[in-house]
Amino acid sequence: MKEQSTGQSTLATFIVMSSTFISRILGFVRTAAITAIFGATGKADIINVTFAVPNNLRKLLAEGALSSAFIPVLSEAIVEEGGQPDRSKLLVRHLIGFQLLIIIPLCSLSIIFAGPLIQFVLTQFKDAEQLALSTKLFRFFINYLLFISVSAVIIGVLNSHSRFFIPAITPIIFSVSVIASIIIFHSSLGIYSMAVGVLIGGAGQVAFQYPLFRRMGYSIMPAFDFVRNPDFVRIMRQWAPVVATSSVFTVNQQVAFIFASGLETGSASALSYALVFWQLPFGIFSTSITTVLFPKMSRQVSQNDLSGLRESVQYGLRFLLALLIPSALVMSLLGREIISIAIQRGMFRTEDTELTAFVLTGFCYGLFSVGAFNFLQRYFYSSKQYAFPFYVALGVLIVDVTLSLILKETVLRVAGLSIANSISFSLGLIVLFLHTYRQLGWLSLRALGLTALKVVAASFPVALAILKMQSLFGPYWRTGSSLAGLGFLLIEIAVIMIMYIGLYRILKVEMVSYLFKRFKRKAEKEG
Repeated sequence: MKEQSTGQSTLATFIVMSSTFISRILGFVRTAAITAIFGATGKADIINVTFAVPNNLRKLLAEGALSSAFIPVLSEAIVEEGGQPDRSKLLVRHLIGFQLLIIIPLCSLSIIFAGPLIQFVLTQFKDAEQLALSTKLFRFFINYLLFISVSAVIIGVLNSHSRFFIPAITPIIFSVSVIASIIIFHSSLGIYSMAVGVLIGGAGQVAFQYPLFRRMGYSIMPAFDFVRNPDFVRIMRQWAPVVATSSVFTVNQQVAFIFASGLETGSASALSYALVFWQLPFGIFSTSITTVLFPKMSRQVSQNDLSGLRESVQYGLRFLLALLIPSALVMSLLGREIISIAIQRGMFRTEDTELTAFVLTGFCYGLFSVGAFNFLQRYFYSSKQYAFPFYVALGVLIVDVTLSLILKETVLRVAGLSIANSISFSLGLIVLFLHTYRQLGWLSLRALGLTALKVVAASFPVALAILKMQSLFGPYWRTGSSLAGLGFLLIEIAVIMIMYIGLYRILKVEMVSYLFKRFKRKAEKEG
C-alpha cells in the first residue's frame, strides 16, 4: 500500500475538517429543531437525556476506545498480509462477530428491562409519566447501538486504507435523517419521530459506506471463531487500557461538574456551555488531524518507518499549532459575542454570557495542549504502547483535581476549574512530548518553533483587528441573540479568516501553502 505524502495528508485533513464542520453545524440545527418543536412541552429533555445513554455506550463499544485499539492492529495486518492475503478481511469479520455477540444480547436485555434501567440511570426524572415516556423511547434508541457499531468498524477500515472522504461525510447523513424525520413526522408521531430519524440515520450510515467497503474486498458477514485469531486477541488486550484512559477523562469532567455545582448558582451551566463552545474547534481541528494521521502512524510503525513516523508526529504538532492557537485566540477575544448570538435569549441573561465567556477563556488557554495531548496519545497507541498514556492521564487527573480545589476558592471561582484543566493538560503534554522525543530520537524543535513563531506573528495583527472591530461595533452582545448581532459577528469572523489565510500564505505556513499550490496547479491544468 502506497503511503500518503505530507501534501496528501494535508488535503485529507482539510476534507475531514470541512465535513466535520458541516456535521457540527447540523448538530446545532438538530438540537434547535428538537428544542423548537418539543421544548415547550418539556419533551426535549426526555429526548436528550434518553438518547445520551446509547450515545455514550457507542464511545465504549463502537467508536473512540475500540477504534484506538483496532486501527493499529488492522494497519499492521494490511501492511504484512503479503503471505496472508485474507488476514485483514478475517480480522474485520471477527470484530463484527464479536460486536454482534455483545451488542445484540445487550440491546435485547435493555429492551426487556428498560423500565428499571431508565429509573436507575435517569434519576432526574421523578414524574411517572416522564419515566414511562423515556422508557418507551429508550427501547427504540438502544437499537442505534447496533448500526453505529458496524459503521465504526467500516470507518476504521476505510481510514486505515487512507479513504477519508466517505467516512467524513457519513455523520452528516445521521443529522439530516434526524432533522428531516422530526420536521416531517412530529405532528403524527410526536417524540417518536426522533426515534425514526435515529434508526434510519444509523442504518443509512452503514448503507452509505458499504459499497466502497465491499469494493475493497471486505465483508460485514460475521465470523465467530475470533478467540483463535491472534490479531483479535491483541485488540481485546489493548482495548482495556484505552477504555481505562478514556474513563479517567470522564471522571475528570464529572469531578469538575461536582465542584461547579457547589459554587454560585449558574456555575455548572456556565461550565457546561463553555465546554460546548470549546469543543467546536477542538472537534473540527484536533479530531480531524488525528483521524488522518493515526492510521498513517500505525502503518509507519508496522513498516518500521522511523523517519516517516517522526515526520508524521512533527507535522501533526505543527498543524495543531497552526489551527488551535488561532482558535484559542478568537474564542477568547470573541467569546462573549459568540455565546450571546448563539444562546443568549429567554432566561439566559447578559451576566450568564459573561460568566460562560470567562470560563471559556480558561479552557482556551489549554486548547492546543489538549489537542496535542490527544494527538500524542495516538502516537503511543500506534506504537502499541497503552500503559504509559494511562499513567500520564491519571497524573493529569490528580493535578487537575488538586488545582481545582485550590483555584475554585479564589476570585476565579468556576473559571478556576477551566484554568486548572488547561494547566494540568499542559503539564501532561510536556511529559508526553519529552517521552516521544526520547523514543523517536529526533524531532526538529527548530521546525516546531518556526511554525509557532509564524502563528504568533500572524495572530498579533489579527488580535489588534478584533479589538478594533469590537470598538467600532460596540458591545452588541449585551442585547442577546439578534440578526444585527449575527451580522456583526459574521463580519468579524470573515475578516479574521481572510487575515489568517493571507498572513499564513505570506509567512509560508506549510499547511496553507500546499493548498494554494494545489489550486494553482489545478487552475493551470484547466487553463
